[in-house]
Amino acid sequence: MNNWVNYHHLFYFKAIAEEGSVSKAAEKLRLGQPTLSAQLKQFEESLNVQLFERQHKKLILTEQGKLALDYARSIFQLGSEMMEVLHDRHIPQKLSLNIGSLDSVAKQITLQLVKQAFKIMPCLISLSEGKMDELTRELVAHRLDILVTNYLPTEAATRRLFHRVISHRPVSIYGAPHFRSFKKDFPKSISGQPMILPTFDSKLRYDLDHWRNIYKIDFDVISESQDIAVKKLMAIEGLGLMPAANHTVMRQVLSGELIELGVLEGVYEDLILVSAERRIENPVAARLYKDFSI
Repeated sequence: MNNWVNYHHLFYFKAIAEEGSVSKAAEKLRLGQPTLSAQLKQFEESLNVQLFERQHKKLILTEQGKLALDYARSIFQLGSEMMEVLHDRHIPQKLSLNIGSLDSVAKQITLQLVKQAFKIMPCLISLSEGKMDELTRELVAHRLDILVTNYLPTEAATRRLFHRVISHRPVSIYGAPHFRSFKKDFPKSISGQPMILPTFDSKLRYDLDHWRNIYKIDFDVISESQDIAVKKLMAIEGLGLMPAANHTVMRQVLSGELIELGVLEGVYEDLILVSAERRIENPVAARLYKDFSI
């Protein structure tokens, strides 16, 4: 593999990827189709990477191809911006920051992360929510700069990632005010009561099951969800009780919509920042990873 990039080849690859076929790219670039196909083949050979899969005469980007296209777009955008800046025709765009958040992370945590990013420097922030496996793939592919989660996948999935715990908070059971009597004789009082729990995608769910086995508490599970906003709405409506760290329901407790019934001894929720190793760091993401805490 060459230790430098042929930027003509990179430009041709970008055109093919964006047009979706060699023939359309050749027409746009006013090049012969055989010439462009040969250039693409040379580029793949120089990288020792397959950028496209050929399916029914269509070119489909591989995962490595998608990553290469992201870099190609950034490289040529920076090149255009450089020319504009050198000729005093353009002020550089704001730095882009792509933040991922697990569905189960409270929205106010993401808000705090965004506010801290704006304090570091002006930037354009894109927010994504999803499941851990999806967000991890995006982070490894550098389509996300940083991820906030309350659950880490297996070690095998995090070999290319770094993580730092930013919060370690005890978990309590919360419910609507009409459950107030369950404060007495807690936790036995909640045995057999309707429960709104996280799914097994969350480490907290396994910790809750371990806790109830130790204390011999029965859970009447009426709903499982990773969406913390939905769980809070159900609890406020009085449909069931929900476990949560205090910072995720603080606003609802202050407003009187939810009350704390008792602390689950030995059960904690960790909030974690995750980043991926990169040759060129995003400076805002790097500062957040180093300094952000709750």
